[in-house]
Amino acid sequence: MDKKNALRAGALASGTTLMMLLMSSPALALTRDDGDDPGPGLSVIDTLGLYVVAPIVLFLVIAGLVMVGDKSRKQQKQG
Repeated sequence: MDKKNALRAGALASGTTLMMLLMSSPALALTRDDGDDPGPGLSVIDTLGLYVVAPIVLFLVIAGLVMVGDKSRKQQKQG
């Protein structure tokens, strides 16, 4: 990749990041909106289970299904 393309990619990435930060500032507001009714917070175990363990398990299940499907297809072609 030459220097001009790298510069263009860097400018695009930084511009996109800047726009995302500017547009997401209301998400960081501390004041509550009318009708806002937040539920109870998640515990550490709940958070880890939801955002770490669940995606890993889903990935492994999907990968296992793909591998099983691929093996059965190879056996049909050979036999």
